[in-house]
Amino acid sequence: MGASSASMPRRWVTAALCAVALAVVLVGAVARADDDDPVAGVAPAGSRPAASASSRGGRTLDLLVRRSELLGRSVLGRPIRAFELGDPDSPTRILVVGCIHGNECAGLAVARSLEAHARPASLDLWIVPDLNPDGFAAGTRQNARGVDLNRNFPYRWRPIGGPGDLHYSGTTSLSEPESRIAYELILRLRPRISIWFHQALGLVDESGGSVSVERRFATLVGLPIRRLRRYPGSATTWENERFPGTTAFVVELRAGQLPPGVAGRYAGAVLALRS
Repeated sequence: MGASSASMPRRWVTAALCAVALAVVLVGAVARADDDDPVAGVAPAGSRPAASASSRGGRTLDLLVRRSELLGRSVLGRPIRAFELGDPDSPTRILVVGCIHGNECAGLAVARSLEAHARPASLDLWIVPDLNPDGFAAGTRQNARGVDLNRNFPYRWRPIGGPGDLHYSGTTSLSEPESRIAYELILRLRPRISIWFHQALGLVDESGGSVSVERRFATLVGLPIRRLRRYPGSATTWENERFPGTTAFVVELRAGQLPPGVAGRYAGAVLALRS
């Protein structure tokens, strides 16, 4: 063969070597791009699921809270706790107090039902199951110093009776640790709706806030609505006067304990008030 035919294989070899070198350079560039790019390996936006909604009213379950807070202690040192459930950024905040009079505590079942089962989106729900644990333990309306806590709040407070009397209002407004705990919590939360459970009249009281809210709750739970006597130093009267435009009201449960199904119905009615 002549000289031209002998050089042909060398050109092929040279071209092959150049192709290999170029491939190595390209692979290295891709590898460096993967190392430097924080989104390398992520599918195009059009093929990814939409991000979880986090706006008010669209909070996903993983963004909701379920926590407890020690608010303070009773006269005899028993803990008084609150539970926060739902969306802490929601503009709708509801407070439920299961028991303020120690011998009127059927509302504890409603509080426990909410605590166990509710995880409400679009609502910041606060629950104080028992504001008067000393009275509950003793089976008395009053706290351990004989004070009716529902006569110990600031609005139009006045001296009533003496220790152990049915409506004894204490030595001054907010003289009791339990009423101060509720007072400070309400000032901090400024709930749109507060529901205070009592017994045993079996009705919803027109307590001075929005009658439409009170009537709606009454309809949901199947209780009549009435306007009860206003007492000085009551929690709901103080709250409605202190925060115009909000609604705090009393629910008088019937005598006896609430069966689980009935407690669940009351819990559902609480949640229905968010809309």
